[in-house]
Amino acid sequence: PRYLPPGISLERLPNIDVVLISHNHRDHMDRASLHALKKHKNTHFLVPQGDKYWFDRRKFDRVVEHEWWQISEIASNSGEKKTVRFTFLPAAHWSQRGLFDKNRSLWGSWMVEYHGYTIYFAGDTAYDNHFLSIADKFSLINIALMPVGPCEPRSWMKHSHIGSEEAGQAFLDIGAQHFIPMHWGTFSFGIDHFADPVNRLRLWWYEQREQLNAKHLHVVKVGQRILFDLSSLPQTFNIFHSDKKYKQKEE
Repeated sequence: PRYLPPGISLERLPNIDVVLISHNHRDHMDRASLHALKKHKNTHFLVPQGDKYWFDRRKFDRVVEHEWWQISEIASNSGEKKTVRFTFLPAAHWSQRGLFDKNRSLWGSWMVEYHGYTIYFAGDTAYDNHFLSIADKFSLINIALMPVGPCEPRSWMKHSHIGSEEAGQAFLDIGAQHFIPMHWGTFSFGIDHFADPVNRLRLWWYEQREQLNAKHLHVVKVGQRILFDLSSLPQTFNIFHSDKKYKQKEE
């Protein structure tokens, strides 16, 4: 059960163009939620390698699976004849849905690029050197959605989940500008108090305030919308090309 209800009901969702799956754990790839999104028109589902079979069995359309560093480009509906680029990137985690399928599919994170702006979605991950590898490929990341929990018990969680302080270091590693903490306050997992991850993050941010002087932390409420003034975000065109690219356009 959730701590709090969703910020918007399924019935009030706008049409969903793209669904990104980081890995197949049930709190990230929920059957009922995905079937509800399946009813939207022309939705693309971008999934890790090994998970397409699950979607094909349930008759999902427009499903593309990815290995790390592979790219999908999907035509924008903005009328500007531009594409949105989605790159599947590494993470330090694992996958499993049943008793006998541990690590039979991939896990990872996503970079979303549009018109020179970048949003990084870190998925579920432990702290590792993949953050530096991502920073090496992407010269500027405008916005990073980083998991900050569960934090405790650290001896167990550290192998698959970054805590608040590690998330802060990962944010510095990738060189992003705006930090939006996620993966906290939704489900009871670990032994953290509801607000522990974000309180620890705020303390870390204060302690590191000198090197974070030009960066921004946004702690959002459930369902809260954040609007960014694009004129205040520097643009960059990251020079990164994968060996494998998938182009998905509406027929």
